[in-house]
Amino acid sequence: MAVSHTASFDNTFIALADPTRRSVIEMLTAGPRSVTELARSFTIALPTFMAHLRILERAGLVKTRKAGRVRTCTLDASKLTAAEAWINRQRQLWETRLDQMDAYVKQLHEEEKKPGRK
Repeated sequence: MAVSHTASFDNTFIALADPTRRSVIEMLTAGPRSVTELARSFTIALPTFMAHLRILERAGLVKTRKAGRVRTCTLDASKLTAAEAWINRQRQLWETRLDQMDAYVKQLHEEEKKPGRK
């Protein structure tokens, strides 16, 4: 059964697909940081870092506000919560399927052990 996802939901996973963006999210879990402070942690050019930041903002994972010349980033974890819920549903589904397959394989082995089986 195919499930349609919103563009926002898809953008969350697109944003999480990159290690630089995941690192930014991890840094922001400790609290707000300026763009300069965040960018300083990476060995990429500022325009490249800003492109990563725009992807995080488009996904709704990061919010920025400007005060004077300083742009501060904060994490909006609500999108992460939705992604986590989806991942947990998938995990539960596959655990159930694997448990069913395990039970079926055990049943087949038991049937093979029965007398009169070739």
